[in-house]
Amino acid sequence: MSRIEELPDDFDESLNLNEIPPEAAQGPPPDLPQPGFDAFAASNEAPFPINEERLKEVQNDPSAPRMPPTMASVRSHSKDELVSMMNKTPLFMTDIENAGDENGENVLLDALTALQNEGTRGEVALSFKEQGNEAVQELRWIDAKEFYTKSIAVIYAKEDKWEKPEDPAAEKELLRQMEELSHINRARCNLELGNYRSCTLDCAATLKLNPNNIKAYYRSSMALLKLDKIPEAEDSAARGLAVDPENKSLQAAAKQIAERKAALERVAAKKRAEEELARKKNLVLSTALRARQIRTRKTGQPPEMEDAGIRLVPDPLSPESSVEFPVVFLYPMDAQSDFIKAFSELNTITDHLEYIFPLPWDTKKEYSINNVECFMQTVSGGLIKAGKKLPLLQILSGGKVEVIDELVRIFIVPNAKTGAFIAEMKARKEG
Repeated sequence: MSRIEELPDDFDESLNLNEIPPEAAQGPPPDLPQPGFDAFAASNEAPFPINEERLKEVQNDPSAPRMPPTMASVRSHSKDELVSMMNKTPLFMTDIENAGDENGENVLLDALTALQNEGTRGEVALSFKEQGNEAVQELRWIDAKEFYTKSIAVIYAKEDKWEKPEDPAAEKELLRQMEELSHINRARCNLELGNYRSCTLDCAATLKLNPNNIKAYYRSSMALLKLDKIPEAEDSAARGLAVDPENKSLQAAAKQIAERKAALERVAAKKRAEEELARKKNLVLSTALRARQIRTRKTGQPPEMEDAGIRLVPDPLSPESSVEFPVVFLYPMDAQSDFIKAFSELNTITDHLEYIFPLPWDTKKEYSINNVECFMQTVSGGLIKAGKKLPLLQILSGGKVEVIDELVRIFIVPNAKTGAFIAEMKARKEG
């Protein structure tokens, strides 16, 4: 997938990064260490001081030839000792507090620090910025970001520990340039790394220094686009194009922003249409239920019924349609149940029992259409007998029962056990 790339300032545009230099294609010169080659072994120098006493313990056989210095220096120290010594080497340093010797000194670290502070504040900032540019050319975005951050830190540092400039005016201008370039180049790194919020902050800092910096408008608009902040992205691109109407990168960014805006608007319009349709369906359904005098109520913990619910069929927007209900047949004396997803208000209980009976678990043959009674709970918690041959609409209308969480519950009880069932339900109500 192609994308628009902005190169950092000072980038040598004559370079073609897609071509491999002939010398690189031929491999490294024969006199250079190959990847994985132990430079210490090549020079036969020990990377760490050799602990002779420990080496004697490790090398049990006195007649065995002496280990090479590199191996001996490693084998003669414990793991913790090696970690401690490596921490005193800048390349491997992870804890600067413990990087010194017994006197708290570290010659290598002091030398690197001196090099970092060598020159004026502007020259040091320039050095870090140039190292960042080199890292960008190699697509090492994290390293490049770190160098630009160091450049900015030097510029903003309160303590002036650098050399005094011979030309204060030139130094001031150099610092201003480095501040702008380091911020806008770090914005590029943040954009590549997906740190979109940080990218916009760097762009804002750049524009405070130079309101005509086109890269700041471009990178800010792209970061805002990634964050789906479309109005802000549009504004950034428009401001940039006001400065440079012919800028190809900004024109492409503006096109991407417009396309994303259109896509989001289509999604929003579809969502609004779906919400409006659902609102109309609910309004027509609730009007139909009120007209039928059917009471409904919702609780905080409705049962899981997937897409089942009360609905009007065939047309959910027509009050002349029939109402369908999800219904559960409960067999309380045997702890069993059957679920009917769409029970029309015009159907009777018998209409459904005819295809449900015989029940596969009814080994005693207690359940048949003529040998069961049907009950429903009333609003007050009592029971009513529901006629098996009455349309569901006639059972539900009138307000004696209510449909809870859009689910109609009907108890199916064998005739011989109705007394026990009624007593149990009465005891439960009183308890």
